Amino acid sequence: MAGKDVASMFAVALFIGAFAAVPMSVQSIGVCYGVIGNNLPSRSDVVQLYRSKGINGMRIYFADGQALSALRNSGIGLILDIGNDQLSNIAASTSNAASWVQNNVRPYYPAVNIKYIAAGNEVQGGDTQSIVPAMRNLNAVLSAAGLSAIKVSTSIRFDAVANSFPPSAGVFAQSYMTDVARLLASTGAPLLANVYPYFAYRDNPRDISLNYATFQPGTTVRDQNNGLTYTSLFDAMVDAVYAALEKAGAPGVKVVISESGWPSAGGFAASADNARTYNQGLINHVGGGTPKKRQALETYIFAMFNENQKTGDATERSFGLFNPDKSPAYNIQF
Repeated sequence: MAGKDVASMFAVALFIGAFAAVPMSVQSIGVCYGVIGNNLPSRSDVVQLYRSKGINGMRIYFADGQALSALRNSGIGLILDIGNDQLSNIAASTSNAASWVQNNVRPYYPAVNIKYIAAGNEVQGGDTQSIVPAMRNLNAVLSAAGLSAIKVSTSIRFDAVANSFPPSAGVFAQSYMTDVARLLASTGAPLLANVYPYFAYRDNPRDISLNYATFQPGTTVRDQNNGLTYTSLFDAMVDAVYAALEKAGAPGVKVVISESGWPSAGGFAASADNARTYNQGLINHVGGGTPKKRQALETYIFAMFNENQKTGDATERSFGLFNPDKSPAYNIQF
């Protein structure tokens, strides 16, 4: 997860309104499993913790053989990242993609329920030109192997969307995303999007209320272009992604929230209370979808653990739902 500078995209007009929680669909919640720490539990203990808490989705950020082995027959649905360091190699040829699939998919699937392969996470700069070739090569290899049930996508930072307020104005900021969207439309794969109201609020607390950012009552924002009303910043951000997909000619592509969360320490508005309020609100909310798409929104919370070796802002080390000793960082009900 990189730092997100998204607040400038939001010129939020605030109105008083009501908030209604929507019953969650258990099937729609997963948790991202990062391993940038020197004090984390074993992979097998982590899988057992997921199962004991009823968490039935996981994301891992590289083809971690120990984690994949521990996931066998667990039933946990998986987003498997190739790792950004593999992107250009897999983009270069189908033989490279075939080698990656041979080493990292075939030994585990279907005992490991690999749902999506992410060809890059928050890819930036010139590397974005490798996303579509890598996706095409992986799709070709999976199809030839009879594994096309595994969908290939890429995971975007929210700033891949420009003009995100009002949500209906959302459009992809760069042209490569149009190619990504149309490829997803052709394969039936979803777009993976990392959506963090926390960063928008942190960078613009004057215009965005904490309640609006954390699924709490008190704010209603109306999209003047289509009449839809929003009681949470999360919904507004997700619907901006849907609007961008429509403008790219891919209105049927689903969105999967591949990361969302709130830090419990280390910076502005980063507290256990706010993190609990946001993440519990997220769990309770996504089963009902967004104002634009009233269908369960598959969502992965970032992250399972506080990771003590992450670099960057201090908040980066405090996104975990659990401490390294497997105790809860704060109380969450799945």
